Amino acid sequence: MIESHPQGSVLAVRAQPGAKKNELRGETAGMLKVCVTTVPEKGKANKAILELLVKSLGLRKSQIELLSGETSHHKRFLIKDVSPETLREKLGQ
Repeated sequence: MIESHPQGSVLAVRAQPGAKKNELRGETAGMLKVCVTTVPEKGKANKAILELLVKSLGLRKSQIELLSGETSHHKRFLIKDVSPETLREKLGQ
């Protein structure tokens, strides 16, 4: 779910757009399940996921970047300047 990266950590995410509420639902199949109420239209769900991660993990927007999965449910986010250990702590694992 969390991999080391030269710039920080890579977080694997399973996106669920169109959910009843915005929330991090824990690990599912080796990925962090992230539910957002936004529909997957023109990148709106990706933006909502990014904002939820920023708020939930106490990060700055500049620290998170979508690496892959722009149009997929399976996404990978680069979390800059945060070690895998620190990221696990922030996620409560």
